[in-house]
Amino acid sequence: MSKSDKTTQGNGLMQFIIPAFVGAAVSAAAFALFLATGPDRTGTPPPPTAVKSGPLGDLTVLNDDQREAIEQTVQNYLIKNPQILMQMSELLEKQQAQAQTDQVKAAISKNAELIYRDNYGLEAGNPKGNVTIVEFSDYNCPYCKRAFNDLTKLLDSDKDVRVVLKEFPIFGERSEGTARVAIAAKNQGKYFELHAALLKNRGQNTQKAALGMAEKLGLDMDKLKQDMGSDEVSKIIKETRELGTQLGINGTPFYLVGDRVVPGAPENLYQVFQQHVADVRKNGCDTGC
Repeated sequence: MSKSDKTTQGNGLMQFIIPAFVGAAVSAAAFALFLATGPDRTGTPPPPTAVKSGPLGDLTVLNDDQREAIEQTVQNYLIKNPQILMQMSELLEKQQAQAQTDQVKAAISKNAELIYRDNYGLEAGNPKGNVTIVEFSDYNCPYCKRAFNDLTKLLDSDKDVRVVLKEFPIFGERSEGTARVAIAAKNQGKYFELHAALLKNRGQNTQKAALGMAEKLGLDMDKLKQDMGSDEVSKIIKETRELGTQLGINGTPFYLVGDRVVPGAPENLYQVFQQHVADVRKNGCDTGC
């Protein structure tokens, strides 16, 4: 996620948090005022004009003067204590992250066979490894290219990891054309070699560029071109897209280490991989990984 994306997300959170906080605070203050000025207290509040459901239940609607006074009090308090909004923002982000994790785990349980045992033949590492990492990537995603270095580093250092590679072209026709060439290369036993070459390419990946790399790897080009237009390749791309939708994936790369979710490509991705791999080996999965 870019810095601008994070800023936009932060502004969106504030647009949600501030009205929600003020609304809750006003309702709480109204309830306190109602108690303070009830029939057994000094003074009698104006008669209610309506009943409104709020965060604290049904509360008597305030008159304009009372509401204005309470809103001013809340505003002054927030100005003096702006850290409250940041705390609420952090809490909301945690809740959203947990909701995404819950969604992913439910989708994993429902689609475990397709996720971990798809029989597409797009794999790397040890086929009998005791921990499976699933990668969703696009050949024109710069973060995927950077993350690939950490993935290969893990495969070099841990010989008991299996990787399932999901072709998830989200950057338009050029990415889908590239993915078709890569998937077709599996029929000649060259899938991972071409996959690696494409992710190490600093330039834009297109179908033409992928065919050029495939030729350098010694593939039978007539067979490759025939295979890349096959129903099988179309089926793999279609099913992977549908799976990505169910998992709520809206960007690449996206990883599952067992059933531990790693969205994006953090700077310490290699260490994150190691930690999750160790955790899966120790504690297993909650789903069918």
